[in-house]
Amino acid sequence: MHNDCTFNHHYVKSNPQDVENATWMLTFLQPFIMIELHNFINHIPFTNSRLKADIKLITFASVEESTSLLKWKATFKNQNNSLFASWTPSSNSCRDWYGVICFNGRVNKLNITNTSVIGTLDDFPFSSLPFLEYLDLSMNYFSGTIPPDIGKLTNLICLDLSSNQISGTVPPQIGSLAKLQILHMFDNHLNGFIPEEIGHLKSLTELDLSFNTLNGSIPASLGNLNNLTILCLDGNYLFDFIPEEIGYLRSLTHLDLCSNTLDGSIPTSLGNLTSLSILYLYDNHLSGPIPEEIGYLRSLTDLWLYNNFLNGSIPASLGNLNNLSVLCLDGNHLSGPIPEEIGYLRSLTDLWLYNNFLNGSIPASLGNLNNLSVLCLDGNHLSGPIPEEIGYLRSLTDLQLYNNFLNGSIPASLGNLNNLSVLCLDGNHLSGPIPKEIGHLKSLTELDLSFNTLNGSIPASLGNLNNLTILRLQDNRLSGPIPEEIGYLRSLTDLQLYDNSLDGSIPASFGNLTNLSILYLYDNHLSGPIPEEIGYLRSLTDLRLYNNSLNGSIPASLGNLTNLSLLYLHDNHLSGSIPPEIGNLTNAKVFTASFNELYGPIPAEIGNMKNLIDLALSNNKLVGPIPITIGDLTELKFLYLYTNELSGLIPSELGNLKNLNDLELSNNQLFGLIPKSEKTDAGSELDEESNSEFLNDFWKAALMGYGSGLCIGLSIIYIMISTGKPIWLARIIVELEHKIMMGRRKKHQQHLEKTRFRLVFNDKFHTI
Repeated sequence: MHNDCTFNHHYVKSNPQDVENATWMLTFLQPFIMIELHNFINHIPFTNSRLKADIKLITFASVEESTSLLKWKATFKNQNNSLFASWTPSSNSCRDWYGVICFNGRVNKLNITNTSVIGTLDDFPFSSLPFLEYLDLSMNYFSGTIPPDIGKLTNLICLDLSSNQISGTVPPQIGSLAKLQILHMFDNHLNGFIPEEIGHLKSLTELDLSFNTLNGSIPASLGNLNNLTILCLDGNYLFDFIPEEIGYLRSLTHLDLCSNTLDGSIPTSLGNLTSLSILYLYDNHLSGPIPEEIGYLRSLTDLWLYNNFLNGSIPASLGNLNNLSVLCLDGNHLSGPIPEEIGYLRSLTDLWLYNNFLNGSIPASLGNLNNLSVLCLDGNHLSGPIPEEIGYLRSLTDLQLYNNFLNGSIPASLGNLNNLSVLCLDGNHLSGPIPKEIGHLKSLTELDLSFNTLNGSIPASLGNLNNLTILRLQDNRLSGPIPEEIGYLRSLTDLQLYDNSLDGSIPASFGNLTNLSILYLYDNHLSGPIPEEIGYLRSLTDLRLYNNSLNGSIPASLGNLTNLSLLYLHDNHLSGSIPPEIGNLTNAKVFTASFNELYGPIPAEIGNMKNLIDLALSNNKLVGPIPITIGDLTELKFLYLYTNELSGLIPSELGNLKNLNDLELSNNQLFGLIPKSEKTDAGSELDEESNSEFLNDFWKAALMGYGSGLCIGLSIIYIMISTGKPIWLARIIVELEHKIMMGRRKKHQQHLEKTRFRLVFNDKFHTI
């Protein structure tokens, strides 16, 4: 895209090799020439002494240049740079020095790009190199500022200081370089304003100041640069409006002002830039409509206006841009329908209109865009059906229509899109069955049809999608069994089928999904046992099977899932004992198996789950004591063991649970005191000095209720309260109301359901 300082200009008749050979020959012959020149000077008449002086000056000028460059080199911090070993006083600077090229015995070009120099420009010999035309110091480690003396290089044609660590401002003296054609200072730490004097450089063809920290407004004087073809000011902190005068640069082919904080509207004068092929204005604060005049830019190949505040409708005139390959208007406030004329852009490969307020239907004319590979219309207010013609776009690799109001069925013609890798239609009002033709999309890696009203069964043909990594069909009205063929999708990492009406058993073939990290099957009508084969899924981090009708025991093989972080098995019909292998899940943060029919003791191995935050085993038939190892779960915040048949003394080790927020032990046969910890707030809410004895007796009575039933426990408390000390009455009632009136099942269910939250994943939200 950019030229550097290594090209030949039109006035150099010979190629660089010829010039270098001639220079070398002149250097080789220099001693002989100097002898003859000395004889010639001695025969010049005395009266012509001025001519003698001029000839001597020309003959020895390169010595001054060499000396000044050596002084500059001496300031480099890495003197052992092998590339500059040739820079010595005894060598010929024009012939031997790396990066130095001379013309007529004077330094004409200095190119030391990408030589790892660590230095500054403070001692650069600006005054000693009056014939320098090309200066390329790019891709080094120059720091410090640009000295004002740079304005003395009046013959400079190309100046490239890009990709360094230069700071400070761009000196206004740069405007003195009248012959300058290329000015590259991108990728530095320059700050301050762009000097208005740059507008004096009438010969300039390329100006690139991108990726600095420049601020202020874009000078209107840049509109004087009639020969400018490339203008890049992107990646700075420029603000204010885009000057109308930029539209006078009729030679411009590349205009990049992106990633600033420019505001105001897009000037209609940009419609004059008929040679423009690239227009990047994205990531600014531009507002107002897209000018109709943009449609005059027939040479345009890339139009990127995304992430602004543009409003109004998309101009139909954009349909004139026959050479356009990329159109990015996403992340604005555009409204109205998508113009049918967009379908005339037959060179288009990428169409990004997502995250706007576009409405109406998707134009059938988009089916003409035979070269289209990316179509992203998500996050709008589009309605109506998905046009059958979308299935004609055989080059399409990415189709994202999610989070709209599209209705009707999914067209079977989408099965023709053999190159499609991403198909996201989630968050619409689509209905009807999933077409079996979707199973023809062998290149598909992501299929998301969630949050619609699709019905019918899951097509077995989806098992043909060997490259699929993400399959999300949740929150629909799908019914019938989960096809065994889903277990053939060995590349799958994310499988979400929750919140449907799926029935039957979990296929044992799921044990083949060894790359799976997320498996959500909850809120269905699944029955039968949890397959032993689920324990083969060693990459699994999140397993949610709750709110089904699963029965049988918890497979011991789940203990193999050592990467598992979340395990939700509650609200099923699981029976049998909790396998001690569960204790192998040392990375687990949540384990819920409440509201099942589990029996037997709580395994002591559960104390190995040191990262647990939430342990819920309530409403089962668990027996025996609370294992003292639960006291090792120091990260625990929620412990729900209520409504079981647990017995024995409440272990004092529960006092180690310093992070515990909610402890529920009621409706068991437990006795003893609730151990205090730093988080125990029963005593802290009350006046312990005068009432510690009452509190002690109160909790003894309350804990009697764990063994004999809540009503008896409350009766005992009532008797104690009736003996006096009404100071406690209000607080005790509040505590009891919290315990009783909320209803434990409802409370626990709310805890589990409310902790589901929405995360952004691939620009979409998903419930977890």
